[in-house]
Amino acid sequence: MSIKKVEELLRMGPVTIDRIEAMRVSIPMVEPFRISSGEVSRKDAIVLRMSNEHSFGWGESSAMAGAFYSHDTPDSCQQQLVETALPRLAGTQFPNMQDLEATLLSWSLSPFARVAVETAAWEMLARAGNQSLRSLFGLPQAPAASGLAIGLYDTLDELHAAIERFRVRDYSRLKIKIKQGHDVALVKAVRQWYEDIPLFVDANADYSIEHLEIFRALDTFNLMMFEQPFKRDDIETSATLQRECRTPLCFDEGIETAEDVHRAADQDACRIVNIKLQRVGGFLEAFRVIEACEQRVVPFWMGTMPELGIGSAQALVLATHPACAFPTDVELSTRWYCDDILTPVLQLERGCLEIPDGPGLGFNVDREILDRYTVARWSF
Repeated sequence: MSIKKVEELLRMGPVTIDRIEAMRVSIPMVEPFRISSGEVSRKDAIVLRMSNEHSFGWGESSAMAGAFYSHDTPDSCQQQLVETALPRLAGTQFPNMQDLEATLLSWSLSPFARVAVETAAWEMLARAGNQSLRSLFGLPQAPAASGLAIGLYDTLDELHAAIERFRVRDYSRLKIKIKQGHDVALVKAVRQWYEDIPLFVDANADYSIEHLEIFRALDTFNLMMFEQPFKRDDIETSATLQRECRTPLCFDEGIETAEDVHRAADQDACRIVNIKLQRVGGFLEAFRVIEACEQRVVPFWMGTMPELGIGSAQALVLATHPACAFPTDVELSTRWYCDDILTPVLQLERGCLEIPDGPGLGFNVDREILDRYTVARWSF
């Protein structure tokens, strides 16, 4: 089995959409999640189930409340989907995925809204052929290495307690969030607690060219990468830092399209790419980004928002790609939320997450749990 190229994926179809169910879901988080730009204590998302007489597929629009990583929010994505896209999609047929993608783009939907429709369509195609998404894409049947991601805490004691509470040694690596004023001391402490653990930092674009000295100091701690130190468009500062540091820079918010990979690589501004399906708008653009990474010899890995179970399972599909060089941010089901709409739940085995055999994602959605946390619903 060979991995499908984007040109092959675009020809797949037809995609027939007879009915769409949309649900606004709100699930409490185990504890508030803090990064440099804010804090959330509940996860709001728009969940879609698209179907025809032969098949169905699930999708998730998972922008974070408060515009954590972008200008998109659950409210803005709900408006785009419920008022614009879904009424026009129900009862339609597209000859192939290229036509569906072009239509969604013509409606000026944000990637965080498009991704729910595009990923649901892919699962419909896989289930119609009674095959898994991995098989449809030509990806191997393999577990995905998982890494622990830890947000910001007020004190070092709280940070240490959280890392221990979430059982860092069960994972393949550790990522901690940093922000201005909470950086070098955090990394120094973590390195003292866990000398040998693979470790990196995620700045969520909180720094600027005035803070290069901070990253020169962080460069001494044997880190896997600096994830998104500067704003998305500040490629020049990233290139300046990369020339001075041995730690590779990773672009996250800085990669929305395959063209972004080429632009960053041209300036040697990023040597690792974090792909988020939500941010790039679905599997098609994710595969374009992967192909660009392979062309420029830039390793990639799969990040998360974090999403609910549907989005997490979708990220796991691409985390099995042979070119995926680092553990994913997808974690076990009990890590983020008080409940998971996915069945079976995500469980860690020797630092990895398994994807069950079966059609589509391999997972199913527990409708009873989904209904419990649904705060609004629409049918088209």
